[in-house]
Amino acid sequence: MQPGADRNIDRKRRFNFRDMPMKAPVALAALLLATAAAPARPDDPRSWAPVDPDRMSTIVKTLASDAFEGRGPGTAGETKTIQYLAEQFRLLGLEPGGPDGSWFQTVPLLRTRLDKGGSAAFTTAGTAVPLRFPDDIYLSTVRETERARIVDAPVVFVGYGVNAPERGWDDFKGVDLKGKVALFLVNDPDFEAAAGEPAAGKFGGQAMTYYGRWTYKFEEAARRGAVGALIVHESAGAGYGWATVAAPGGENYNIVLGPGAQQPVLLQGWIQRGVAQDLFRRAGLDFEAEKRRARTPDFRPIDLKTGFSADFGVATKRVESHNVLAKITGRRHPDETILFSGHWDAYGIGAADARGKMVRPGAADDGLGLAGVLEIARAFKAGPRPDRTLVFAAWTAEERGLLGSEYFAATPLYSPEKMVANLTLDTLEPVGPSRDVILIGRGQSDLEERMTRLAARQGRYVTPDSHPERGLFYRADHFPMAKRGVPVLLLMALGAGPDLVKGGRAAGDAWVADYTAHCYHQTCDEWRADWDLRGAAQDVALAYAIGRELAFSRQWPQWKPASEFLPVRETSAKVRH
Repeated sequence: MQPGADRNIDRKRRFNFRDMPMKAPVALAALLLATAAAPARPDDPRSWAPVDPDRMSTIVKTLASDAFEGRGPGTAGETKTIQYLAEQFRLLGLEPGGPDGSWFQTVPLLRTRLDKGGSAAFTTAGTAVPLRFPDDIYLSTVRETERARIVDAPVVFVGYGVNAPERGWDDFKGVDLKGKVALFLVNDPDFEAAAGEPAAGKFGGQAMTYYGRWTYKFEEAARRGAVGALIVHESAGAGYGWATVAAPGGENYNIVLGPGAQQPVLLQGWIQRGVAQDLFRRAGLDFEAEKRRARTPDFRPIDLKTGFSADFGVATKRVESHNVLAKITGRRHPDETILFSGHWDAYGIGAADARGKMVRPGAADDGLGLAGVLEIARAFKAGPRPDRTLVFAAWTAEERGLLGSEYFAATPLYSPEKMVANLTLDTLEPVGPSRDVILIGRGQSDLEERMTRLAARQGRYVTPDSHPERGLFYRADHFPMAKRGVPVLLLMALGAGPDLVKGGRAAGDAWVADYTAHCYHQTCDEWRADWDLRGAAQDVALAYAIGRELAFSRQWPQWKPASEFLPVRETSAKVRH
């Protein structure tokens, strides 16, 4: 699975910057001289952490083993996972970072699963078109109900489903969606817009905005009273294939909602593009023509004169899941925090693959990120005590909609106003050292300039996400912090193929393409003995260096003027002075 991996790597050797192309060999050895003496200046090479690829590999081998059952929230696999992580933090000498001196923050979740014997169909002019689950349609629910039943609800095509008054865009035009099923296009109105079209550039061009995310579309449908919400799946616009859509097997999760909270739609999901084309044809419409019309601000919702029916039994269970939290309390400014995080959950146990394997182990996603968080904690603990408090988090239920990090952000144990930054590690690459580091979400905060400067000290350069249309910035656990105004940085290898020392960009692109097409959320995202984690170690060391600068300073990273998160941060500016 991993093109470009060096099978002959010395597994017992620590990562060091001599493994990388650099201009000054004498300076390279100095980069390994991390010291526990008096704090070096943040830009001093002694401040770099030695990161051990072999130790990272051992951590992932454990977390991705069958014994951890795919690390599903609320399962026996969770119990093993969180106990293992808490023990690792304890052995490093960290303090518990959860409530009341605990390692854990309880996250109340609702777990649902549709009965696979259910049915779904569109009906046009009295003719029913059955939909195969999950081949034609993928559905789930996040409602606490024993049955999800919709009978002949009118289907309304709402284009991209965007209500953005600040951009002069409203796809809904006041249409009543109560009791109806909203049908959406994937991504933003300008995703496929050509130069000169009204939508061109309105939503960042190829870079997805939050309006393009499926979470926004489902939430908007619920706010408008819809009983169901469906998105037309197209791999380019979604950023992943149908196998990823169907991977949960009808299972879903939500945070347990309090009294008076907005209820989600009864059924939410996706339909294949071919199903949508047939649906529009039966309604006397051309799918491509209506897509073009949806890229104009004059678009109005279309009643497709079609009913949608579905009937599924629902198994529901309230489960207590947990975020794992550890900390190093700052010696000078303990109320100011820097957050390092990854997610511990994967996709649990599912249908058997061709090998008969049922565990979806989540080795790269996000076992490698967790290994990186532990290595950063190890490096900080081995050095001088930081001025600011460092918090280390392993989130639950990221794969179910960023639920663990959202719960942490919504019920904060640490003031978001005084959170300096969040550095998230998610899906690092296991195919060797790289000449670059991938930047997800360019143009958001001045953490990017810090990344560029410190990457240069590694002999690396920054490559912006080559697929901003996939919206990776909105799909990882830093996003709930960003919504609360905390400057964030995501280190993830999937935004572009890394420029690998062995094989260059072509080899990096090949790994990303193979991983996302075949192993993302699947059984083959597994630990391998031939991994070369020197590239992952580079990214971990870079995250450490960024965090270390902030940990021993009075600096506060800032959002850029064009960022949608700047206004939130500005409201609390006085708290930080």
